[in-house]
Amino acid sequence: MSIKSNSIIFDAKGKAMKKIVFLTLLSSIIISSCVSPRKLADEKDRRVKCEEENKTLTATNKQLKETNNELTAKTEDLSKQNKLLSKDTTVMGKAYRRLIVQYDKINTLNDELLAKMQAKNAMTDAEARRLLAKLQLLQEDLQKREDALKLAKFKLVTDKNHLDSLNIALQQKREALSKTSARVAELERMIAAKDSALTAFKNRLKDALLGFNGKGLTITQKNGKVYVSLSEKLLFKSGAWKVDPKGAQALKQLADVLAKNPDINVMIEGHTDNIPYKGSNGISDNWDLSAKRSTSIVKILLKNKKLDASRIIAAGRGEFVPLADNKTKEGRSKNRRTEIILTPKWDEIFKVLDK
Repeated sequence: MSIKSNSIIFDAKGKAMKKIVFLTLLSSIIISSCVSPRKLADEKDRRVKCEEENKTLTATNKQLKETNNELTAKTEDLSKQNKLLSKDTTVMGKAYRRLIVQYDKINTLNDELLAKMQAKNAMTDAEARRLLAKLQLLQEDLQKREDALKLAKFKLVTDKNHLDSLNIALQQKREALSKTSARVAELERMIAAKDSALTAFKNRLKDALLGFNGKGLTITQKNGKVYVSLSEKLLFKSGAWKVDPKGAQALKQLADVLAKNPDINVMIEGHTDNIPYKGSNGISDNWDLSAKRSTSIVKILLKNKKLDASRIIAAGRGEFVPLADNKTKEGRSKNRRTEIILTPKWDEIFKVLDK
C-alpha cells in the first residue's frame, strides 16, 4: 500500500507548552496492553466479507436487471405473435366458413349427380367420372384446410400458455430484483455515511496533529480507513523501542481525538527495514522489535483513561511490508515506520448482510 499517494503533511513549530505536557505524560502510569493477533485477522476477515458481499450483491443486481430486460423483450415479442395468431385465426375462420359453403355445394352437386345416374340418361359415364374427380379434389382441399385450421388453433393455445408462464416468471423476477435493489441501496447508503464520517474524523485528526508537519508524520484516507504514519525519527532511536518525547506528544494528541470517537477501532503496526537486528534485552530480531514498538505506543495511548483498550490491536510486521526498496538508505528510512490504522466499526452493515 502506498503512503506517498494522497499524503497530507502538516507544518508548524512546537510550543513551550509541549514540554510541560511531556513532563506530565512521563509521570503517568504505563498500562500494558497487547491484543491477540487473532482479533486483527477477524477484523480483516469481516472487512473482506463486507466488500465481497457488496460486490456480489452489485453483480446480482446487474444480472437480474439484464434478465428483466430479456424477459420484457420476449414478452413483447410473444404479444406481437399473439396478435398475429389472433388475426390469422380470424382469417382462417372466414376461410373455414367459405369451405363449409363449398362443402354444402359439393354435397348438393353429389346428390344431383346420383339422381342423374339413377335416371341412367342424365349424363354419360365420362361426365360422371369428371364430376366424381372434381368432387374428390374439393373434398381433399377441404380436409387440408380443416387440418391447417386445427393446427393454428392448437399453436395459439400453446403460445398463450407459454406467454402466461413467462409473465408469472417475469413478475417473480421483478419482485426479487426490487428486494435486492433495496438491500443494495441500504448498504450503499450506510457505506457512504461511514465514509463521510471517516472523512470528518480525518479532518479533526489533521487539525489536532497540525504541529507535527514535516516531522515524520503523514495522514491519508483510503479503502475506508485513515492511516497515520509516523517515521522512526519521530518516535524511536535506532534499534530502540522507547518513544521519543516529541513522538509521545503526538501520540497524546492522537489519543485525545480517539477518545472522543468511540466508534473508531485502532490497529498499530510496527515496521522495520531488512537489516537484521542485533540487540539484547530479549529482542532477537526485527519481528520482536516491531512488536515491541507497537506495544510501547499502545501504552502511551492508554494513558488517556477515556480510551477503551478493547478498541486497540498491536501488531509487529517486521521488514515484510516495505514501502520502498531496502537497497537504498532513503528506502530503508521510509520502511522504518509505525502505522496507526483507524477503521470505523461496521456492525450495522454486518447486520444487514446477515439478514
